[in-house]
Amino acid sequence: MEPKKNPKSDVSRNSSIYFAVGLALMLAVTYLSINYKTYDKSDIAIDSLNLDDDLEEEVPITEQIITPPPPPPPPPKAPEIIEVVEDEEEVEETVIESTETEMDTEIVEVEEIEEVEVEEDIEVPFSVIENVPIFPGCEKKKGNEAKKKCMSEKVAKFVNKKFNVDLASELGLPPGKKRIFVAFKIDKNGNIVGVAARGPHPGLEKEAKRVISLLPKMKPGKQRGKSVVVPYSLPIVFQVQD
Repeated sequence: MEPKKNPKSDVSRNSSIYFAVGLALMLAVTYLSINYKTYDKSDIAIDSLNLDDDLEEEVPITEQIITPPPPPPPPPKAPEIIEVVEDEEEVEETVIESTETEMDTEIVEVEEIEEVEVEEDIEVPFSVIENVPIFPGCEKKKGNEAKKKCMSEKVAKFVNKKFNVDLASELGLPPGKKRIFVAFKIDKNGNIVGVAARGPHPGLEKEAKRVISLLPKMKPGKQRGKSVVVPYSLPIVFQVQD
């Protein structure tokens, strides 16, 4: 028995294609419906401008200020009355005296101005001075070198006698040899001035200054017959025991 349907009109052949097309259409419709936006008409403001209305602008009326004309210039002054002086009338003349001196005028003599010489404090090193300062007790020494040696020995002996060597232990300094450098000047009158010290502790420096200030007054040193300032320096060395 032959089939009555035409095999070409069989719909089931392309069912998968139809299904895919229909699914794509449904997805497109669903996407559009989800993203569709609506707006409330009340939120839309429609402004209308009537151009037929006449714009009438009221111009304020201002008062016009009338500037008064400038005042007229003052009248010219009347010319001064010129008096006519007769030739016979005497006119006093001003006499200008000369400031130049005459030959007979005595000139006051100026007293002589005395020039006062200001003596400068000249310093001469102890090693090159012509006449060394003389320490008390060194007057009988002959020659400059002998007096230098005598002074150095006397100063060192004086310092060793007066200096408090126990001060280092009292200050808590560690044992060992201590050295203090002292410098001073013997001025033109033989006095001790400008004492300075440098040591391992301020207490030792103060003690060194005190001892040097106790040095006796000396006979000042001289250079070319004039008293001069002589700088002098010496080290103070002592041992701190345990």
